[in-house]
Amino acid sequence: MLSIEHLSIEFASRPILDDISLLVNRRERIALVGKNGAGKTTLLRLIAGEYQPTSGRISRETDMTIGYLPQVMLHQDGCTLREDVMSVFAHEDESEQARRIAEMDRTIIGLGFERRDFDRQLSEFSGGWRMRIELAKILLRHPDLLLLDEPTNHLDIESIQWLEDFLRQSPSAVLLVSHDRAFIDNVTTRTIEITLGRIYDYNVPYSQFVTLRQERHEQQVRAYMNQQKMIHDTEEFIERFRYKATKAVQVQSRIKQLERLERLEVDLEDTARLNLRFQPAPRSGDFPLIVEDLRKDFGEHNVFHDVTFTIRRGEKVAFVGKNGEGKTTLVRCIMNQLDYLGTLKIGHNVKIGYFAQNQAALLDENLTVFETIDYVAVGDIRTKIRDILGAFMFGGEASDKKVKVLSGGERSRLAMIRLLLEPCNLLILDEPTNHLDMPSKDVLKAALKDFNGTVICVSHDRDFLDGLVEKVYEFGGGRVREHLGGIYDFLRHKKIDSLQELEKKNPSTPINPAIQNTPTSSKLDYAAQKAEAAARRKKEKQIAETETEITRLEAQQAEIEALLNLPENQTAELFQKYESVKHQIEQKMYEWELLNEA
Repeated sequence: MLSIEHLSIEFASRPILDDISLLVNRRERIALVGKNGAGKTTLLRLIAGEYQPTSGRISRETDMTIGYLPQVMLHQDGCTLREDVMSVFAHEDESEQARRIAEMDRTIIGLGFERRDFDRQLSEFSGGWRMRIELAKILLRHPDLLLLDEPTNHLDIESIQWLEDFLRQSPSAVLLVSHDRAFIDNVTTRTIEITLGRIYDYNVPYSQFVTLRQERHEQQVRAYMNQQKMIHDTEEFIERFRYKATKAVQVQSRIKQLERLERLEVDLEDTARLNLRFQPAPRSGDFPLIVEDLRKDFGEHNVFHDVTFTIRRGEKVAFVGKNGEGKTTLVRCIMNQLDYLGTLKIGHNVKIGYFAQNQAALLDENLTVFETIDYVAVGDIRTKIRDILGAFMFGGEASDKKVKVLSGGERSRLAMIRLLLEPCNLLILDEPTNHLDMPSKDVLKAALKDFNGTVICVSHDRDFLDGLVEKVYEFGGGRVREHLGGIYDFLRHKKIDSLQELEKKNPSTPINPAIQNTPTSSKLDYAAQKAEAAARRKKEKQIAETETEITRLEAQQAEIEALLNLPENQTAELFQKYESVKHQIEQKMYEWELLNEA
């Protein structure tokens, strides 16, 4: 179906892919793996036609269609979710469009939307939700080849499971990049690794690839070390006898031998698997966190209510649920960043280490990577800073980069390393794995398992949570429900619940109730629409008021920044005022996001 022959590509004279060849057959499901920066996204963009190779060629079957979901995309505005997705069927006749509406509904709902979202303007959705809309459009086109670059980054667990089922049943071939080990193991049957510009093709799922890859890597390292010894011995012979006339022939022969030698390359960093540990946790009270009858509202929108639970010292728990159900909101209540109703008690001697989704933005941009970590490291760990940085892909010259030139993913990894080195006894991690590759996630997971403090982890990464947490708190419908056991115990329980719910439903109920047009339902629809329109107008007014307040606060922040530029104004009082205004802006921005979602 698709053939790549002797393909190479360079950027700024730096080779990214070097003389690679591969064949993609119909209905194959392939995982594309490798370190960040190895060239995975570059290969997808070459296949999609966005890049042209430096040499080599890509051959496609006649009339072959490709659906490409990039990590970053441009979105259009000016229409509703329903109108945007329906544009996929624009070339089809009315009867075919009507037939495919049921499929459209299943796809959109499967990706986490609700029916009330169908008529919302695209401009009201956040970037993560708009990525889901683009994914829905691509899936509904049924292309011959699906190219998916990190499709699970903005999906909750239920939506990831739906996507797994969809891709397993899809007639399309699939080539995907993902750092979600469970997702690619459940979807793909072939694994292609990119490393040092070359590819290695394994006709097995990812978990089997890991074993085979380790064996191949060990062989490569042995061959590399043997060649290095031979080169050293040859160079030593040349230097020793270079000026001896009786050895001139042998010396010239050895020089030519080295010139003709094809030098082996191997990623030696893979051999340095570092066992990182968090700093020993100071002992806290028996109950680091007690929550009773907690409630959080933004205006008239209730995020959650009647939330009651207790976390004991040493427990490792997960917060899971659909996006927008209040996981991060509750974390921000714990961190005292948001007001709330009810009781939230932080236990005796609790020291919190917090990794927020925007943690990367809080780094000092003028420091280097090494300086950022050196600033917080204490004791013997300071002698291992470069090893630690190497384990998180900041080896060699990368440790001397300024923070301001790092990508978003690199900044997130750096923020995670810094958290590893700060002494605390309650770790709160909000989506810590979104920008970590699999080796880095393994390092972090091992460190968390060995951590003797308490852990709260907000995550949709099942493989990361598996074996790490022993309790799951499910957010949904304004409530928080406790489930004992690990993440897969919770998922098995949820599937049983889902089946029970399906059995309760009336099988005669049509997929789209809107097609029922009885007088009674019309009156109810009109009343509901009228109430919804009034609620929308109220929300729009609140959004406008919030935007005005954000503008005022940002102007105040700019005035303070101008004052702080002068050394004589750099007082503790003015810095405190600056932090206060900054906190107010963050609060208002969060309110603005929730109002838009509502």
